[in-house]
Parts: sequence; C-alpha cells; structure tokens
Amino acid sequence: MQELRDAGVMLRLIYEAMKKKGIDTDAIFTRLGVDENYVYTEQLRTPHSAQMYFWQAVEDVSGDPDVGLHLGQLLPAYKGQVLEYLFLSSPTFGEGLRRAQNYQRLLSDAANTDFFIEGDDACMVLDAASDDVRRLRHFNECFVLGLITFFRSITDGNFYPSRIEFEHERSEGQDHVREVLGCDVTFGAPENRLYFPAKLLSHASPHAEPELLDLHERFASEQVARLEKKDIVGQVERIVAELLDSGEVTLDAVAERLGIKPRTLRTRLTEAETSFNQVLADFRYRLARQLLATTDESIDEIVYLTGFSEPSTFYRAFKRWSGMTPIEYRKTAQGKDAMVDAM
Repeated sequence: MQELRDAGVMLRLIYEAMKKKGIDTDAIFTRLGVDENYVYTEQLRTPHSAQMYFWQAVEDVSGDPDVGLHLGQLLPAYKGQVLEYLFLSSPTFGEGLRRAQNYQRLLSDAANTDFFIEGDDACMVLDAASDDVRRLRHFNECFVLGLITFFRSITDGNFYPSRIEFEHERSEGQDHVREVLGCDVTFGAPENRLYFPAKLLSHASPHAEPELLDLHERFASEQVARLEKKDIVGQVERIVAELLDSGEVTLDAVAERLGIKPRTLRTRLTEAETSFNQVLADFRYRLARQLLATTDESIDEIVYLTGFSEPSTFYRAFKRWSGMTPIEYRKTAQGKDAMVDAM
C-alpha cells in the first residue's frame, strides 16, 4: 500500500502558529528526530501517519490539552499556493471549491473532501485524513480552523460556518470549542463536516480572470502529475521492505514483482528524479534510524534487518549517511524519529 503523505505547507503553518504561541518548537522537533530546518525543506511531504506522533509531542511539550484548537486560532492564512490561486481566479467561491476538488492531493494524499447542498446550507465532508487520524481531536480542530481562516481570506471575510460536526468525542471543553468556532458543534458524529450558508457559493471573486484560471489549472495538473510520477518510489520501497531479509534486493527483482521490465522501472524512477540505488539507500537509512531510535534491537540484528551482508559495510554506510556511528546515533536519538525524511 502506498504511504500517504501531507504537503509540507501544513506543517509550516502549524510551526508558525507554535512560534506565535511561544511553544518550545526545539523540544518538539528533537522528540520527532528532525530539526527545524526540516519544516522548510523544498517540496516537503511528511508521512501522514506521523500526525499521531506529532500531535502527541505538541500536547506533551505545550502542556495544553486543547493545543490543536488553540493553534488553529493562530494559523496564518494558507497563501501563495496554487490552490489559493485557483479559488481567486475562479468566478465564484463555489466554482473555486469545485475546481480545488480535482487537486486535493496537492494538500494531502489522504484528502478526499466533497460538498453538497442541504437546504439553505452547503456541507463540506472533511475526509482529509486516514481512519486513525480523522478521529484525532487536535488534528480535526486545528484543520477546520485553518480551513475557515483560508475561506475567509479568499471571500474578503464573508465566510462563516453555520455548524460543524466532528468524529472525535470530547468529555469536556465542548462549550470552549463552540465559542472558538463561533457556531454549534457536534461531537461523535459519523463524519467530520463543515456547514456554511449555501449563498456563499455564489460569492464573486474580485480577482476572477479566465486566462489566469487556465494557467493555474495547468500548473495544478502538472504538480499532481509530478506527485503521480513519485508514486513509483513508494511502490519500490514497499517491495524493498518485503525483499530485504532475502538479500535479493535488485532492480530486476523489484521490477519482476511490479510486473514491469527493469528498463521501464529505471525510466520511471528517473522521471521521479531518483534512481533505484538512491531509493534503496534512503529506505535503508530511514529503517536503520527508526530501529536505532525506537527499539532495543542489537546492531547485528539491525544489520540483518536492513539487508547488509556484514556489520562493517553497515557501519561505513551509516557513518556516510548520518555523520555518526550507529551507536552514537542511538545514544542521541533514543525514542525519537517519529517523522521521517520526505521523498
């Protein structure tokens, strides 16, 4: 199964909100096994599953049981991205919403939001997360506030929610959530939903421009196509994980498992701006770091699990990758490394 990833802009907005709130971001990123420069990595896409580790770390460090809600209040508006341009250059807010649906993957591989009209309200079904993450209170409350802030910014402040439904439960603080969101809120609902007046769909954009809209749609399509090309990397990594303990981790063996010719696989990886050797090395490094940081496996066992033939080869490779020996890395990173490098 392809690993789901989120666009790095989501992490950047939360990072800016954490700074504004005075949260110790150094402590959070240290726990996650990355430094703060990671936030501004070019074309960053973070593992979607890391949302669970991330929000736990943020709550632990901040000591705030409602940190997702409170960071959501401080999120900067989502700006300077092609999805914003699609909304602004569309004739109306509703048209922008319909177009953006085609390019949700630019925000997250897990995003599959939809909207429909129900009486005087429009309803957005916020299917923006995997099964585990969409019941995560901090993620849901922060995400919906970020969405409201974004919609307000592109409607000149006219957007407002009529009511919100969350999948997650809350044993306390329900009234505080309603106060922050400024509308009726239901918890323990079957889906995460954002309702707003249907009349807002016809809100005209003062920046509407047909030629710009065509340009932005082309650019969005190209970005999605680039992500689709990179899907092959995830497929290769999945098979590498299955083959590592057999010792037969070759391009030919992976191509055979994918049902394509080795030459085709090599071409597709080149199109994804990488190579088989690079994907294999990146995967081994990531796996080695996770095993060293989060388990008590012996070095000899990690050598085997990462597919190296002997410890000396593993030591040399790990020192080249990290600048540290495996033992040095384990001492500094024990319990960390929840987030892994972007592809």
